[in-house]
This record gives sequence, C-alpha cells and structure tokens, in this order.
Amino acid sequence: MLADRIEAKWIDAFCEIFERCAVKPGDTAAILSETQSRALNVHLAELALLRMGARPFHVVMPTPRNRHIVPVRSTGASEAIQKLGPVISALQQAGFVVDCTIEGLMHAVETPEILKAGARILVISNEHPEALERMVPDSALEKRVRAAAKMLRGTKRMRVTSKAGTALDVDMVGASTVGVWGWTDKPGTLAHWPGGIVVSFPKSGTINGTLVMAPGDINLTFKRYLTSAVKMTLKDDYVVALEGEGTDAAMMRAYLAAWGDREAYAVSHVGFGMNPGARYEALSMYDQRDTNGTEIRAVSGNFLFSTGANEFAGRYTAGHFDLPMMGTTIELDGVAVVRDGVLQDVFG
Repeated sequence: MLADRIEAKWIDAFCEIFERCAVKPGDTAAILSETQSRALNVHLAELALLRMGARPFHVVMPTPRNRHIVPVRSTGASEAIQKLGPVISALQQAGFVVDCTIEGLMHAVETPEILKAGARILVISNEHPEALERMVPDSALEKRVRAAAKMLRGTKRMRVTSKAGTALDVDMVGASTVGVWGWTDKPGTLAHWPGGIVVSFPKSGTINGTLVMAPGDINLTFKRYLTSAVKMTLKDDYVVALEGEGTDAAMMRAYLAAWGDREAYAVSHVGFGMNPGARYEALSMYDQRDTNGTEIRAVSGNFLFSTGANEFAGRYTAGHFDLPMMGTTIELDGVAVVRDGVLQDVFG
C-alpha cells in the first residue's frame, strides 16, 4: 500500500486557504477529525496552522458504527460528534473549526448549534491533497458564485432540459440557496474546500417532471460514470419511477429501496457547478478511497441534482445521491445560465 509523505506544497495550499479564512497569529483553531479520517489531511491542517502562528488543538472522535443496512457515502452529514456536549462546546469556543471528518459537517445535526455560537467552519473534503492543491480558489470564483447565489435567491422558476429527455420544473419561491466558493471568513458560516458550487433547497411540493441521466453522467454515491441511461419521474419532490435497463438503474433502485424510507426518494437540492479548475475526468484518476467527488460536484456547467434530506422541506433521511449531469440546459426565469452543459457568461 502506497503511503503518502508530507509535501511542503500541500502545506502551502492549506496555508492559502486558512489565510482566506482570516486565520491570524494567535488565533485558536480546532481540528475536528475521527479515527478513520484521512490522517494526511489532519496532519497538513496542523502544520499549516502552526506555520501561520495559530494555536491549533485536536478533537478526535471514534468513527461510529454504521447502523444502516447499506454503506453510507457522500452525505455531508457526519455522525462523528454523536451530540456530545463537551465536543460541541469546544468547537463553539474555538472560533475557527477545520473539519476533517469523513462526511463533513455541512448537514450534521450539531452544526447549527456550533455556528450559532459564532464559530466558522471550513470543511476539508475527504480528498487526496493532490486534488486539493489543484483547487485552491480565488477571488474571481467568489465573485461569480456570489452573483449566481443572488440570482437563484431571486428566481421564481428553474427549468432543466436536455437532449437526453430531461424536462424538470422547479418552483423556486421560498427556496434556500447556498453558494460555496471554497472558504469562509465570517463568524457563524460554513464552507467547503474544494468549492465553486451553488445549490438551492426548494420547499416541499415544488419539483415535478422527468430527469434523464445519460451515459457519462455520474453517480457520486457509487463514484461511478454511468454506462447506461437512467430515467426518473418526479412528482411533488419524490422519485415515483426509476427506469433503465442497465446496471446503473438496477443499483440505484436497490440502494434506494434498502433504506426502507420514503424520504430517501425525495429531492434534497438542485444547483450547478462553477469551478473552471474542476475536471470532469478526475473521478477516473483516483482510487475510490482517495476521492469524495467534491471536485466533480464543482465541474463548471454540471447540473447537480441530489436526493435525500432537505431540512428546509422538513425531510430527514440518511439515504443520499449526488448526481452531476453534464449535458443539460438550466434556465432561471427564462434566462439560460447553463446551455448544453456549458456555463454561460452571465455572472461576471
């Protein structure tokens, strides 16, 4: 088994991100990890913070047992903290939290309480640092993501179509939108690295139509490029039919059914990638244990459709699919922001 050594260039990349997160000499920073975290990234976070003159400390949790019937991947909802009060208190007081848990704190149940105390959280996605160093974000990306998030917040209707047969209608009124450009410098906020994504969590009963995944689209839960088409029919947010003759559709049907939970069939969020440095083919370049697929979520012009939990619609479940699709057209109130998989020049 190949063991990676610490590289100075990776410490440099971590320092660049932490500087954008407004880490200053003397600042206290918590590095949250679990026993199965990628040790290399935990170590790099510590060395970078020390190089910057910060005062880091570690919070290491035992990776909890998987109580579900199927493997859990790419949920963004780490269960490592286990609602332990002393851990939550330590993270609240840290000011800056470097999240190196496997799934990350984005949708974790403890996160709102931590953020409410004024801490800011940087989720370092469970990627090999070679991917992270390629995707250190810049101010231009921040500007574009902010503009896209603003546009989505003012949108009443999203329409998604494709030559493969997608015809999806999303009522965006009241949707909650999040833009992530790769760092956070404001108290009470969370971001993840890599960034370059904008997503909206629509309210209940707002999504209807047909979604067709074509060969070459991606199921990130399975870390797999599709080899055959998958057709989903959605009614009032729920996948009511999932059709397809190949292995991809069969695996998706089996995984969804295994949860025994209707909410696993519901829509979590919709959005699109905006990072010009994110590579579509990257999933084929890493072993499965070396990637969490965040780069693929950020590929410029992909339509990021996800099933599973949506707290803004009152739906909670551990079942989750992230499904980037590459050839769609996305219209916001009639304005095409993505056309045939190409991000349009409408965000500056």
